[in-house]
Amino acid sequence: MTASPVLSRDADGVRVITVDRPDKLNALDRQTLEALDAAFAAAADADQVRAVVLTGAGPKAFVAGADIAQMNALTPIEGREFSLLGQRLMRRIERLPKPVVAMVNGYALGGGLELAMACHLRIAADSARLGQPEVNLGLIPGFGGTQRLLRLAGRAAALELCLLGAPIDAARALQLGVVNRVVPAAELEAETMKLAAQLAASAPLALRGILDAVVLGGECPLEEGLQFETAQFGLLFASEDMREGTAAFLEKRRPQFRNR
Repeated sequence: MTASPVLSRDADGVRVITVDRPDKLNALDRQTLEALDAAFAAAADADQVRAVVLTGAGPKAFVAGADIAQMNALTPIEGREFSLLGQRLMRRIERLPKPVVAMVNGYALGGGLELAMACHLRIAADSARLGQPEVNLGLIPGFGGTQRLLRLAGRAAALELCLLGAPIDAARALQLGVVNRVVPAAELEAETMKLAAQLAASAPLALRGILDAVVLGGECPLEEGLQFETAQFGLLFASEDMREGTAAFLEKRRPQFRNR
């Protein structure tokens, strides 16, 4: 029986999902994409999971890209199906009702950067390298890279990374807005888990409302997005967590959120 290329473990409300192909720099083949999709579906359904961290095994790579050996033999129809498989995974992550943090511990190239950009927050080691090098293979990004780069960093940065195909360092990625934070490599895991623990302790229904408002509402024209936000805001007044949060503020104590 073949071992899964994806590992999952839980720690105090945080599920850590790891792409475990270090000998391939955690490259994304079909099996890995399908295993990641299943892992995120399971995280969405697990009541004890309040936040998710995604990373890659080994010291060199988060995910160094799609598996080029597998891609080389694909027909045009198979190539399109491979793209759709990747895009379904990215969309599942992006629309997960729980916050997902990418812990970028090394190379995040091609499909690896696309995977990181589908997460809600990204923390990178100062040694990380990020890029969309598909043009060097005679391809374009196929897992959403052109569109998410455009939305995260703007047209100029999206064109620079995709047209030139050259990776950038973590400091440049932070400057462009591709990542949220850069920390020393030795502190990456501790800082990421600290952030994930903070998210896991927050009000789950409010977190879900924020994710829906930003991810889904952000795809609408402004007026529709504002209406979506108002609906989410009003809905939370029916929750026990909202009553607890406001009461705790007035009573000067820490709130105890119960996801209801």
